[in-house]
Amino acid sequence: MTDFDAIVIGAGNAGLTAATALQRGGARTLLLERHNIPGGCATSFVRGEFEFEVALHQLSGMGTKKNPFIMRKIFTDLGIMDQLNIVEERELYRLVLPSTENSEHEIDVTLPANIKALKKTLISHYPEEADNIEAYLTLCEKLSLECFMALPRAQKMGDQKVLESSCPNYLKYGLTPSKDVLNEFFENKDLKAVIAAYWCYIGLPPKDIPFCDLAVMIYAYAAFKPSHVQGGSQAISSALLESFLNAGGKVLFNTGAAKIITENEKVKAVQTEHGDIFSCDHVISNTSPQHTFNELLDIATPKKAADDMKSRRLGTSAFVLYLGLDCIPKELGITAASNFIIDDRDEEVAFETMKGIHNPTHTMLTCYNHDDPSFAPEGKSSLSLLCLQYGQAWQDLAVEDYAKAKYDFADKLIEHAERVFPNIRKNIEEVEVATPLTMMRYLNTPGGAIYGFQQNTQDAVMFRERIDTISGLHMAGCWNGMGGFQPTYMIGESTARAVLKKIKNTVSQSETIKQESSHA
Repeated sequence: MTDFDAIVIGAGNAGLTAATALQRGGARTLLLERHNIPGGCATSFVRGEFEFEVALHQLSGMGTKKNPFIMRKIFTDLGIMDQLNIVEERELYRLVLPSTENSEHEIDVTLPANIKALKKTLISHYPEEADNIEAYLTLCEKLSLECFMALPRAQKMGDQKVLESSCPNYLKYGLTPSKDVLNEFFENKDLKAVIAAYWCYIGLPPKDIPFCDLAVMIYAYAAFKPSHVQGGSQAISSALLESFLNAGGKVLFNTGAAKIITENEKVKAVQTEHGDIFSCDHVISNTSPQHTFNELLDIATPKKAADDMKSRRLGTSAFVLYLGLDCIPKELGITAASNFIIDDRDEEVAFETMKGIHNPTHTMLTCYNHDDPSFAPEGKSSLSLLCLQYGQAWQDLAVEDYAKAKYDFADKLIEHAERVFPNIRKNIEEVEVATPLTMMRYLNTPGGAIYGFQQNTQDAVMFRERIDTISGLHMAGCWNGMGGFQPTYMIGESTARAVLKKIKNTVSQSETIKQESSHA
């Protein structure tokens, strides 16, 4: 008998979800995590009086109690929904393009987290585009519903006629570059910049984003509310771990996987970095394919996996500045939890700056205690300033130049944010800085990529097949689907369901063989 039915490598979102779903589904499961806490990006850390959220900006897919969406079901099935205190955000985001003359901002629009109010707000700012706004948001709704409901069924059936009849908007617009769709519907450049701001959550400019991704994002957030969780994403990770342990799962912290042991191209065991070997029938890897196939696997990288990785491009990393301030959000002029500060209406300009260590041209400012004061000590504020950055430029720095580059960029990021929210600097009480090299070290990802591989219109998830050349080895996480919290929770859950099905089929086959043998 094997030690475990399944071993999960990495306690990030997908790994935790998969491990919990497996154990609650009856599979004997071991979870390995090289850090001392669960969560990966879904963690928090303490500096002084402040507890900083590491990575979550807005949690999608929760919906409300009256209008629940898919993540409430997943968290309920995992046994954690009743442990989470969900805070609904009132706004999607505020987008500001500061004036270069230090006067009134050239663009300053706050979008409410409500479909009807969103439409009304956009029309009030851009009345000449009223009909186009109406048509665009209607398309986003229809396309989103097709992606959520009809498309998975049509793909599973493999019937082109079903696809054509049930997903007409997806076929026409789904894989079209978002920039082309925006140009088709709108004339006003400001409006296009405002409505495309979520490109930062994907890490590519609209010309490279399949429209289905942008449409689903704005519709899902507007219809089902962006939210966050009291205690931060760490509360989700801790609840998942507790559910896993209560179901009888075993976890080893401070224990990374060193080798996936195979026999005849089938998973047999996992060896830890401490030398312990645990046998299993299935391994779910929540680390990158590069690390899994090139470093952990005890045989040469399968050609299918090697070819797939060669054809992919690394996604973006990020520079993040965590700030604890001795003033409340209102004193800084913060009127929304999520804020985008941009320097140019053309997102491609910002995208190009991501490839080098330049002056920030786009900043995401997140302030949770705008919606819930409990996210910071009384009378104070907890902020994160994020600027997307590719890791290569930081990897190319000489060791002796790293510290200066790090703090120079942090200073520039504060300066960029202060064009909209003055007086940040003078109220700083606590500071922590994370660069793409921090992401590389902590997440163990190539280039510090936070969303996995790039997912542009030519490299969309739907065109990719699971790399299944090694029987019993399953990939999960952002490298095998979309990046972000909701997608990684979902891929962890779906991977677990697939593995549970295989386990049950194996058990059923074994019982059949035993019965046949007894009758022989």
